[in-house]
Amino acid sequence: MRNLGNISAPGVTLGGNLPKSSFLTDSAIASGRAALISELEKRDPLLREPLTSVTWPRDIPVATGGGWVDTLSTMYVNYGVSEGSGQGVIAAPGANNSKVIQANLSNERWGAHTFDTTMRIGYIDLQRANITGRSLEQQYQEGIRLTYDKHLDQNVYEGFPIIGTYGLMNNPNVTARTAALGAGGATDWNSKTADEILADVNAAIIAVWAQGEHDLAAIPNHILLPYKQYNLIATTKVSLAADKTILTFILDNNIAKQYGVDLFIGATNWNAGAGTGGTDRMLCYVNKDRFLLVEELVSLHRAMTESNVQTHTYDSLFLAHVSEVEFFYLETIGYIDGI
Repeated sequence: MRNLGNISAPGVTLGGNLPKSSFLTDSAIASGRAALISELEKRDPLLREPLTSVTWPRDIPVATGGGWVDTLSTMYVNYGVSEGSGQGVIAAPGANNSKVIQANLSNERWGAHTFDTTMRIGYIDLQRANITGRSLEQQYQEGIRLTYDKHLDQNVYEGFPIIGTYGLMNNPNVTARTAALGAGGATDWNSKTADEILADVNAAIIAVWAQGEHDLAAIPNHILLPYKQYNLIATTKVSLAADKTILTFILDNNIAKQYGVDLFIGATNWNAGAGTGGTDRMLCYVNKDRFLLVEELVSLHRAMTESNVQTHTYDSLFLAHVSEVEFFYLETIGYIDGI
């Protein structure tokens, strides 16, 4: 067999080590090597977005509609009967003077604010995206949706100091109590037994329910914890001999269940450090639209799109209009700190 020797092109030697610089040289392109490398590249079609967590739709009732209003108002009524509703309304034999009921009406106002962001796509970038097969518009829209959800997450749990609003976790008008000391002399759940943790949960439910005049509709049905405490009770058994976790134990034996209320216990990123002095906070409340609410007055939408010759872009305006958290009955919410 005849030896053909070394077959080579300028800057490229087959069978040898390929210089890095040859990937982008004219000679490498002329050889077809660059095209071959492009053809042999396996591209992952999945676009990996940032890891994040939003839980606000789970933890508060949401109402939609209402338009571009500045404020929302809630009407309240208190009733009163002359001489009281006890023995004062008993009519004596032959009495000709009936007691009169009166109604005192009042209202409370809640603020609303606008979510506003622009999607800007360069004309040249748009043309390049046609080559790659990925939609820049879809990527940006998903980013806007994620931004909106994170905005509502903060709106619901913490509010915004710049507009003077509060969320579920930090309303200064909600009564905050400190968890009871356990047998180990500490309030945190790492130092407590299953019975002591159940006692903390029941104490929170009973205290909030008592604030609501023991109205059966005001029995708390929702408890939020930091992830650390939630994971602790979800993975720790009641005892070495038991086959159920502390979480299951609490769900089976809490006081709300004895009155026919299904208690939900969940975790958020907002409980940790939310308590007095930076302690971890347990939130106990009634998750019903009669007692609290957040409103999407105008849902997130693309309001307008126009081309901008000066910046070589297509600009799209996305808007939404939302309310602050409306606390209709602050007595149906309670904080337990130091857990």
